[in-house]
Amino acid sequence: MGFFQKDPEIWDKSDNAGPVTEADLAVDKMLSAALCLERPEYGWLSEETEDGVERLHKEKVFIVDPIDGTRAFIAGTEHWSHSLAVAKAGQVQAAAVYLPVLDMMFCASLGAGAYLNGAPISVSLRAETQGADILSAKSNFDPEFWPGGFPDLKRSFRSSLAYRLCLVANGAFDGMLTLRPTWEWDVAAGSLIVNEAGGLATDQTGAAPLFNSAAAQLNGMVASNRDIHSGLMAGLT
Repeated sequence: MGFFQKDPEIWDKSDNAGPVTEADLAVDKMLSAALCLERPEYGWLSEETEDGVERLHKEKVFIVDPIDGTRAFIAGTEHWSHSLAVAKAGQVQAAAVYLPVLDMMFCASLGAGAYLNGAPISVSLRAETQGADILSAKSNFDPEFWPGGFPDLKRSFRSSLAYRLCLVANGAFDGMLTLRPTWEWDVAAGSLIVNEAGGLATDQTGAAPLFNSAAAQLNGMVASNRDIHSGLMAGLT
């Protein structure tokens, strides 16, 4: 927050990977120092740390996005988050997504439910896929992605993928989807929070995501309650 709305220094990443600010780097440095000190046996995967092969040989790994929604951070709006997860043998065990401006802390641990600021949360009860309110970039609604037929969804948007998943988990929206190669650090924490809130988070083929891969990417992500997830998969496959 010391950098927020204070004209932080900004750089453009290579390969059109988007912007990074001095705040992203400062948060990454702080988190890696604190967390790796406490769990030196864990691997480390972060958007803002140069990747290496060491993490692939670790049973447990931190998967971190220091600031998810950097463009929103740069714009001075509130919808950016810190996303932190611990994965064991490819499955997320614990997760936290925090929005500092809004003071919203989403968290979950495997088998123990999902929470917002300490209160239990659950996904939307909507059963109909037609007309469901889905958080997504506009491009994901192109007919080319829907060989089974587009289910006439309503589209909404938030900058942070982690926050989108949390908004599905607390029932504020019916689902979210991203139909492109998706970095693990964007969705690791949020996917567990959705699942522990009674929903289902998969890749765009319906497969359960596995984390700490060599590429550090998933084949997109689709998250919602189980009824709507079935309807979305019918259109996508």
